[in-house]
Amino acid sequence: MQTTFTDAQRQDPDIQLADDILRACVHCGFCLATCPTYTLWGNELDSPRGRIYQIKDMLETGQGATPEIATHMDRCLSCFACVTTCPSGVDYKHLSDLARERIEADNPRGLKDRLMRSLFAFMLTSPLRFRMALALAPLARPFEGRLPRPLRTALGLAPDSVPRRSAARPGVYRAQGKRKMRVALLAGCVQQVLGDRAHAATLRLLTRHGVEVVMAGDAGCCGALDQHMGRAERAAGHARRNIAAWLALEGGGLDAVVVNASGCGTVVKDYAYLLRHDERHLPAAGRVATLAKDITEVAAMLDLTPAVETGQVVAYHSACSMQHGQKITTGPMDLLASLGFDVRTVPEGHLCCGSAGTYNLLQPDAAQDLKVRKLANINSLEPEIIATGNIGCQMQLNDGAAAPIVHTVELLDWATGGPKPF
Repeated sequence: MQTTFTDAQRQDPDIQLADDILRACVHCGFCLATCPTYTLWGNELDSPRGRIYQIKDMLETGQGATPEIATHMDRCLSCFACVTTCPSGVDYKHLSDLARERIEADNPRGLKDRLMRSLFAFMLTSPLRFRMALALAPLARPFEGRLPRPLRTALGLAPDSVPRRSAARPGVYRAQGKRKMRVALLAGCVQQVLGDRAHAATLRLLTRHGVEVVMAGDAGCCGALDQHMGRAERAAGHARRNIAAWLALEGGGLDAVVVNASGCGTVVKDYAYLLRHDERHLPAAGRVATLAKDITEVAAMLDLTPAVETGQVVAYHSACSMQHGQKITTGPMDLLASLGFDVRTVPEGHLCCGSAGTYNLLQPDAAQDLKVRKLANINSLEPEIIATGNIGCQMQLNDGAAAPIVHTVELLDWATGGPKPF
């Protein structure tokens, strides 16, 4: 793609990065076929190629973001199926990040939209605030009809009761037998409140197989939710805190930073990009990005052998952040199959389920359409269990699924001697 940035514009490192990305695009249109929003609506402005043209125009003219481009960028799920599909290697992920930062800075959205985004960024990135919001949810239900649509959607997704406080608390979880590895485990924010079963299964699986696990009290939100909303500096703040907490553990040896929410893992592995302008923290960010591993990547390093007879039909839902963001595709399915599960691939598995961080709250209609489509494909397999590696997908698909939805690590834990997760 030809660009017309001036020499002065190219002095900005972000413009130079955008220029390099834009020039890689050859207009082929392969991305259209795998884009969820283009699949839904057939509008090229809501496709990767269409958004690339809009981003190019916004950055070249320097006239700032408009409500129109904010609308079309907000409709993008950041699923990055287009990145997987693109034969030219266009880095749409980082181009869209740059666009969202510019949109956030120019602030073309209406007041209500800005308030909703600020509320979710404030509430969801803190386990304490999120838990308090869940506790207050029953009080809001009688007034549900008067609430803005995003809040009504949030109430619909909220569990009936506040989950008990996570059993996975800061501390050292010793390996059983001879220690083979020492890892840090990301507690997260939403994951810490709603994903306790996955945390507990991760701790059992790893310690049982000779891995010492450390949960650092200073490590929390990975920064993904803020980054997806264009709040780059807030996201960078989360990254700096986590990096400091994890690298403080290196004195005792650290083989990996384990993440069991694939949306978080995608961001942690990209910390060097997030802190690209921070010369002081950039080397440490690169170190943590290298250490970061999904729980299934670490499990593949262990000698997992079945302890119970399984054989159940498992529909494996590969989260977008897993298959497109981290490029982890067959590994989790191979692990499950090696432990005796009958693993089935979901039709149209490349298409997003509609969760996508806060997308199902801020774009509820599109998210619902994608959810219905995804559930139809999953249920067509007549599974006995549905497995996925991301808490957001679990929450999104729970209502309407034909079988229990569990985190992949819960099945790995059960098959190797842990409790049955359903």
